[in-house]
Amino acid sequence: MRIEDPKILEALAEMGVELRSGTALSAETHLGIGGTTDLLSIKSHDSIPDLLNLLDSHHVPHKFLGGGSNLLVQDGELPWVALQLARSEPEVTLAGNFARIDAAADLGRTVTYCAKNDLGGMEGLIGVPGTVGGALRMNAGAYGTQIGTYVREVKLYRAAARKLETLRGDQISFEYRHTSFAPDDMMLAVKLELPSKPFKEILQGIRICNEKRRASQPLGQKSAGCIFKNPPGASAGRMIDELGLKGLSVGDARVSDRHANFFVNAGTASASDMLSLIADVRERVAKNFGVTLEHEVVLWLA
Repeated sequence: MRIEDPKILEALAEMGVELRSGTALSAETHLGIGGTTDLLSIKSHDSIPDLLNLLDSHHVPHKFLGGGSNLLVQDGELPWVALQLARSEPEVTLAGNFARIDAAADLGRTVTYCAKNDLGGMEGLIGVPGTVGGALRMNAGAYGTQIGTYVREVKLYRAAARKLETLRGDQISFEYRHTSFAPDDMMLAVKLELPSKPFKEILQGIRICNEKRRASQPLGQKSAGCIFKNPPGASAGRMIDELGLKGLSVGDARVSDRHANFFVNAGTASASDMLSLIADVRERVAKNFGVTLEHEVVLWLA
């Protein structure tokens, strides 16, 4: 979708919103897949209500784009514009055991920054790609750690109420790869309470987690992380592996040889390639194990 109305363009400039016309979302997602649209880069949280009112009043559909790490976007010209937060400076502000973090901040850099200031607890998240906002929405977790454990406050734009709100941690439900945020809520910032821990001890935990990832995940390849959530008491990756589906491909979309729940773009895979592969694997698991796998990857489809 293209924004060409002079009134909208003028209003965007007045709000300090940058328009990146004709952005290929394949360049904005870790899978390297996705069609083309206009991308609006938001520099001020305070401009968001006016921006959304502007787009709604002109019937411009939109979606919120984070770091693109857990996202599969359809091919072709997209029927919506993408909204993305510009990173603020500083991204992290510390006060005792509390860390206030901008949602657009890189998750790995945030974990490292806190560690260098003797704040731990998130060692398992060091290799999880994407932004802090994306981690919040999905309650990202790994190796016994999940971000929701440490959340004390979240600032967000609540689309249903058309306003900025701040929620306490106890007002939010954090479950396995799921939260109570509405799909059209936009994460803006979070306050975490992290345990004090010596940097050397945190660093050792980070090294252990990194070694586990290097041994089991297709690092360096284009992927969206785990495609499916683990069913209760089971492992999606183990079921896919037991069916001998590692290496199964549709075009350049391929089940990783290293981790069966990671599907990689081995070249120039299209969204339709990846969707066909996902559907095929899901059907085979259902047929052989009687389990219907739930997507962990977020799908942006018309």
